[in-house]
Amino acid sequence: MLVSDFQYDLPPQCIAQQPLADRAGSRLLHLHRNPGSWQSRVFREFPELLRSDDLLVLNNTRVFPARLYGHRSGQRAHPLSARNPAARDFLRGRIEVLLTRQVADHPNEWECLVRPGRKIGLGEKLYFGDLPEGAPHVLEAEVTERGSFGERRIRFEPVPDFFARVDRIGHVPLPPYIHRDNDDDSDRPADEERDKDRYQTVYAQARGSVAAPTAGLHFTPEILERIRGRGIEIAEITLHVGLGTFQPVRVERVEDHKLHREWYEIPAEAARAINRAKAGKRRVVAVGTTTVRALEYAAALTGERASEDQVKAGRGEADAFIYPGYRFRIVDALLTNFHLPQSTLLMLVCALGGKELVMAAYRHAVEAGYRFYSYGDCMFVE
Repeated sequence: MLVSDFQYDLPPQCIAQQPLADRAGSRLLHLHRNPGSWQSRVFREFPELLRSDDLLVLNNTRVFPARLYGHRSGQRAHPLSARNPAARDFLRGRIEVLLTRQVADHPNEWECLVRPGRKIGLGEKLYFGDLPEGAPHVLEAEVTERGSFGERRIRFEPVPDFFARVDRIGHVPLPPYIHRDNDDDSDRPADEERDKDRYQTVYAQARGSVAAPTAGLHFTPEILERIRGRGIEIAEITLHVGLGTFQPVRVERVEDHKLHREWYEIPAEAARAINRAKAGKRRVVAVGTTTVRALEYAAALTGERASEDQVKAGRGEADAFIYPGYRFRIVDALLTNFHLPQSTLLMLVCALGGKELVMAAYRHAVEAGYRFYSYGDCMFVE
């Protein structure tokens, strides 16, 4: 299967640059696998699209300000101090770091993406935060491993309040396709104060994501209350969105692509609810592709026999790559946003909804003026 099979044309004006003022006001493309049709709706109708015995599964991960701006020392730079004139040159080595995954066994180490990647080698010192005269940096790190395409592993100098410092100097990690006018000549994403709230689901709890599980951005407390009011059961799991979710596919054949691993946790209570639903022939409705990947990965841990279509409670690192031909063991229906061409997320949606139907629906959504990507509209596949 070729990656190019998942290409579609998207005019730039279709990419949502701002969130709607009303979370639940997004358009919803209701996709019916059988008989292979779709209807245009609004997300506020979503509770009525669910069956009364459905189980709705949410990813309660919480986005943190994972995009850091700072400066590199330069391999030949002199040590920095308040009296060091080389500090003036140091300030020119501006860098951008996107933290993508905390290394489990080494809490001070992070996998990340850096810009400009070609200039940041092993042993490079990175400094984050303003540099008042004579004051230490907010955070300091060293590059310990170097990968391709800007991937690095860095080790931060230990500090007792690491996340508090990240919260103070970090930026909301908006995707690169969101472009806004800056008030300076920098090329940094112009995240705004309201992004701290809008690029976060209303049910976010567990800190750890570097991108929002965007299908959940449409929910409001009122929508959740309407769903519960219909007697529909809701379960919550966690998958911290990292590089595996948004890394580009750089191979020609889909089967040759390898996903990065992402941390997940399925609590025992959620696993029991999911397994009860499967045993009772009830639908499991996943909110977002990240939820799908966590559930299907956890199901694979239980065995391969059809009678074992259950999830296993616990935590770990998931790398389930789902594309057409995959047999879904847990997920029966999916709420999702519209995804980038040739992306693993689009491949997952095609695996559930059928490639021809989903790609035709995407072309319709473009023609009908749907808003695409993170702050855009959504699709319900059942």
